[in-house]
Amino acid sequence: MDLRRWNVKHVRMVLETAPAFAPFPRDVAAIRAGMGQGGIDSLLTQARADALAAVPALPAALYLEFLRNGRREGYEDAQRARRQMLYRLTLAEWLEQSGEFLAAIENLAFARLEETNWAWPAHARTLDFPERPTLDLAAAMTALDMAEVDYLVGDRLSAPMRARLRSEVNRRAIAPFLERNDHWWLHSTPAKQVNNWTAVCVAGVVGAACYFETDLDRLAEIITRGLHSLADYLETFDSQGGSSEGPDYWSYGFGNYVVLAQLLAARTGGQIDLLDDALVREVAQFPLRTVLTQGLWASFSDSDSTPQFHPGLLSYLADQLDLPGLTALGMHNDFHVEGFNQFIWPLRQFAWPLPASKSVFGGTAHDWFAEMGWMISRLDPADPGSLRLAVKAGHNDEMHNQNDVGSFIVAHKGRIVLTDPGRGRYSKSYFGPERYDNLMASSRGHSVPMVNGYAQAEGAAHGASAVMHRNDDAADRLTFEMAAAYPDEAGLKALERDVVFDRVVPGGRITLRDSFAFADKAVRFQSVLVTPLPVQIEDSGVRIGDAAGGVHVAFDPAAVSVETEFHAQVEKQYAPSVDLTRVLFTATGQQATGVVALKISPF
Repeated sequence: MDLRRWNVKHVRMVLETAPAFAPFPRDVAAIRAGMGQGGIDSLLTQARADALAAVPALPAALYLEFLRNGRREGYEDAQRARRQMLYRLTLAEWLEQSGEFLAAIENLAFARLEETNWAWPAHARTLDFPERPTLDLAAAMTALDMAEVDYLVGDRLSAPMRARLRSEVNRRAIAPFLERNDHWWLHSTPAKQVNNWTAVCVAGVVGAACYFETDLDRLAEIITRGLHSLADYLETFDSQGGSSEGPDYWSYGFGNYVVLAQLLAARTGGQIDLLDDALVREVAQFPLRTVLTQGLWASFSDSDSTPQFHPGLLSYLADQLDLPGLTALGMHNDFHVEGFNQFIWPLRQFAWPLPASKSVFGGTAHDWFAEMGWMISRLDPADPGSLRLAVKAGHNDEMHNQNDVGSFIVAHKGRIVLTDPGRGRYSKSYFGPERYDNLMASSRGHSVPMVNGYAQAEGAAHGASAVMHRNDDAADRLTFEMAAAYPDEAGLKALERDVVFDRVVPGGRITLRDSFAFADKAVRFQSVLVTPLPVQIEDSGVRIGDAAGGVHVAFDPAAVSVETEFHAQVEKQYAPSVDLTRVLFTATGQQATGVVALKISPF
């Protein structure tokens, strides 16, 4: 579907003929049966505790911590606690319909409505003026939260509360979306491409309007504006459905796109169907194609190796697009409402739980995203412990960019041995000018070369070229030129990375060859491997990991020397800090041309 073909008049015509809006059933008997009495009892226990608990405080001083010291967790954690309480109370009342939780729901909703900012501190930076609220991810998500709370239990809330819900959602989200053009995420420009923000913000605002807006002319304007914005979002994916943001942001950005698809289909009687598109079907399969092995995914960009895909999202996509593999990614129904920033996900898990599945999908033998330059190789798809490889070419101006041209990941026995460490802690500096001083975003935190002491440089011009890919029964191979990834000061004339995944050698083997040439004088060249596991330097090579999963790295000691560099407790976002070791393979002497060759074998 070409989303730009929709105009206000056409959308208005569709709305006139649409049936009554009913995105979720009023009769919850089937949902209760799917949860089981144990799940219901657990939810009720939590909700009763929430009804008695104090509402977490959100003082201005907590909001302003980000402005003052760059830390965002204090406010976000307290705000998330408020969200969880409201979600649990609403779901409990929806399922029980007893009135037991209504007073507590109104108390929490009132607190949410009284927050000066719905936007997160990292995005608004300071407290909003009432007439110009910041419309960011959190504000848009809150708008849809409020609308869905109202849909589920609103007929039992007080009339002033329901009026205030609509007024605040309009003031903070719908009106700014419709009336202002200063939202950077609204459309791509030559200066900046949109990303997951577009899907999340549009889904939040347009989704809330589907519930709340009764003026069909205005609703048609809101929907049309959202559809045109989502057209730009879909252009961030390549023709195979690949996204340089990685699997984590597929779950977030595309997940919200799918939520809006459901709501628009319900609001228009299926006449606007955001899933009716060949590219969207490709995008929906991204987690199936980026899985390394059971429970592990390629963690390029600000993604992690163990992303969480929402059960309701997977179940809905599997059903709507006939993609049953999405229900076998190892995710499980969990009716404990913890850790969510959006009501859409616990609600949809309750409504659309995953079917029981005894199998867990761990990928096919090979996947290749030609436009992004991602290759993923699996020695034996039937054996989740067999050798796995993910390697990327790309460039250094990707969405949620890290300077990581040439980065690769190796898994063995279901364990990450050589890592792309994913996202660092989301601080002011991480999204500021100092981003690439952070080990996680710098090429120093990736298994890519250091050249004369220089790391890779930021920008689209700093990327791979002459990418060549091949795969057959004997081997998978990715070769590319990557000298342009480094600043001119590094002095490189050429740098070719050649990665071969050998399928013939028993147990598999990965051969890495970095062939370099300097422009005018010989300087130091190092190939680097990054691991979270123990490292032992031996006469015969380097052992990384142990019997639970590891690799042996062989090299020519006459041509290469080796040393390690340890980084303790590197901070991550939404995950514990991690110890990382950089294993530095330095070409001996200072050569104008040379090769560092490593043979990486599982043990």
